[in-house]
Amino acid sequence: MRIAVTGSIATDHLMTFPGRFSDQLVADQLHTVSLSFLVDQLDVRRGGVAANIAFGMGQLGTRPVLVGAAGSDFDEYRAWLERHGVDTDSVRISETLHTARFVCTTDSDHNQIGSFYTGAMSEARLIELKTVADRIGGLDLVSIGADDPEAMLRHTEECRTRSIPFAADFSQQIARMDGDEIRILLDGATYLFSNEYEKGLIETKTGWSDEEILSRVGHRVTTLGARGVRIERRGGETIEVGVPDEERRADPTGVGDAFRAGFLSGLAWGVSLERAAQIGCMLATLVIETVGTQEYQLQRVHFMERFTKTYGDDAATEVHAHLG
Repeated sequence: MRIAVTGSIATDHLMTFPGRFSDQLVADQLHTVSLSFLVDQLDVRRGGVAANIAFGMGQLGTRPVLVGAAGSDFDEYRAWLERHGVDTDSVRISETLHTARFVCTTDSDHNQIGSFYTGAMSEARLIELKTVADRIGGLDLVSIGADDPEAMLRHTEECRTRSIPFAADFSQQIARMDGDEIRILLDGATYLFSNEYEKGLIETKTGWSDEEILSRVGHRVTTLGARGVRIERRGGETIEVGVPDEERRADPTGVGDAFRAGFLSGLAWGVSLERAAQIGCMLATLVIETVGTQEYQLQRVHFMERFTKTYGDDAATEVHAHLG
């Protein structure tokens, strides 16, 4: 099964300030703030929802096609993704803009000051999916993740026009989208991904009930945090899957992306929806135990031991046949 993953590609520059921001602010001078902070730690991490999902799928051996826009500074990131099983030949490289970047400083009270530079992400709207499909011999599913809003709309319309099944996955972009845009992006999707809060926001902004939305998509996949995931199907029974026990909780960033990577890999393998959700939950657990969205290691023996403990021998035998 040939799956393309569209969405943001970015790097995160995360700094730590050992003091408190509040100690540096003068109450009667807030209208003219001019401050710099001497930080004592800098972490540069790879990120972006599409890159995170593609990385996870690559770890599982399903060779996803990453579709998005980056800058000329993408070479090192590209090499990393290719080394971890991701097809990056459909990434557009901007001639003038840098790869999208999030720069954030956190103080000792865990307050944050951050900025997001969209950069080359704005050129994702220039990517045509037909070119991607022609290069690899067709597309069986396109996951349309958070990206330049015009790109998300273009990719959705092209999937409809060319009868390519697609997954709608707005995540961070829901906040800036209005109801009309969300209706366009979800209508006709084979899969609609969201967490519980986003689920409610989608219903509020579209004015559509849960039942109305489910009538317009094939499957509604809602992540429930520590309670796992719920999959509702039009005309079918609801599936609920729990999560494995955590060995530790290090960083929740990227957990949703990891679930999607596991779920989409399960679809690529042709396993059941329940089994795909179990794979997603197992991969998400590995991410929450690691600092960084692409810093975890998928050690297959360890993965299968924990998967077996949570979901049983029959499930493990089926997954092991694909994971190896």
